[in-house]
Amino acid sequence: MAPIGKECDFLVLGGGSGGLACARRASAMYGAKTIAIEVARLGGTCVNVGCVPKKITWSAATLQEQMHDSKAYGFSFKETAPFDWAAFKHKRDEYVKRLNGIYARNLNNDKVEFLHGLAEFVDQNTVKVTLDDKSEVEIKAKKILIAVGGYPTWPEVEGAEHGITSDGFFELEKQPKKVAIVGAGYIGIELAGMFNALGTETHLFIRHDTFLRTFDPMIQEKLVAEYERLGVIIHKQSSQSKLEDLGNGQKKLHYKDSNGEASDDFNTVLWAIGRTPDFRRLNLGVTKIDVNERNHIKVDEYQNTNVPHIYALGDACDRGFELTPVAIAAGRRLADRLFGGKADAKLEYHNIPSVVFSHPEVGSIGLTEPDARKEFGDENVKIYSASFTSMYYSMMEPDKKAPTSYKIICAGKDEKVVGLHIMGLGSGEMLQGFGVAIKMGATKADFDRCVAIHPTSAEELVTMK
Repeated sequence: MAPIGKECDFLVLGGGSGGLACARRASAMYGAKTIAIEVARLGGTCVNVGCVPKKITWSAATLQEQMHDSKAYGFSFKETAPFDWAAFKHKRDEYVKRLNGIYARNLNNDKVEFLHGLAEFVDQNTVKVTLDDKSEVEIKAKKILIAVGGYPTWPEVEGAEHGITSDGFFELEKQPKKVAIVGAGYIGIELAGMFNALGTETHLFIRHDTFLRTFDPMIQEKLVAEYERLGVIIHKQSSQSKLEDLGNGQKKLHYKDSNGEASDDFNTVLWAIGRTPDFRRLNLGVTKIDVNERNHIKVDEYQNTNVPHIYALGDACDRGFELTPVAIAAGRRLADRLFGGKADAKLEYHNIPSVVFSHPEVGSIGLTEPDARKEFGDENVKIYSASFTSMYYSMMEPDKKAPTSYKIICAGKDEKVVGLHIMGLGSGEMLQGFGVAIKMGATKADFDRCVAIHPTSAEELVTMK
């Protein structure tokens, strides 16, 4: 049977946050005939196996920490409150399912036609979609957006399939007693912190001596030390050679670290070594779109590919910020440019704030100290920093107090703030406001003119000398 034929102004491949934001604005605000395609659940990585369920789990881990801390404030627990992993997991799943439904209703309300199926390019203007019932639809589009997101990368390690990735983390029905996490990026660090806080014996395998290596050195050094204090067992300078399934829920990981070659048994081994653009079934080669050495689509500052009517954003492109709000902002600006007559609409990919939901949280915006010195020269850079103990820990014994560390990086005679790096309680919520100030070009004098809110940790950022 020949495929059903359709035509549209705008075809969006991918039902994640960025693609849907672009599709909805193109249709609802500008009247473009828009079709969106997704083969999995609506909402993409963030809603289903990323930001949303991750933050819910982080909140559970934080509550566990707070219950332990509450003893110092006079509350009495005979033992740490038991955690029902399975009940929590199912309730979290239900919340995500409700979000999937909200995304579907929003598409309908904004008159975006949605097709649930597998898309693949036929040529530069045509995409074939295989629907759930195996029927096919062939769509010719004037403009096409590739926003298919990514998937966790699997390592080239013998027996790697006996482990899981971050996607598999959200499928775990039972809390592992002992886990190995391989990876030094924010995903691995966040999951290690959650497992550890919830009572799992947590081993973290990293290739170097620190993790979060794209972050400022202060963050790397301080957070590694804090994770070690909290009991995370960090295997530095490590590599893995083999993973065996021993049966009965046991895996044996063979590895080498700074102490030499070894092996150990775990309930779960989780690979968190990066993500790859999901072009596996897209037949992207037929489009002649340029990709870089990491297989990300090359785009310019306006999300244009080398093919005039095809665009890319989010994890699929090479802009370097695999963050949900970045994809949403880029998508909305792209719709404004393509269909709203705003020829200069684009996302500015600098001074983008980001947070790692570690234990404690980390926030970062702008340049690291090494990058600032490289860009402006040592003589033009001034560093303000502070390390202290939050008042939250005032009632606790010294070995129970987590550190707070802040750094402000300034450049030029007017001491413009070009980097801000914070670690400590509340960093995630705190960074948003400071992000606005830095985006507006704030100087150290602007920070100093702001009256401090006392007693808070944030006041240190406007009183630092």
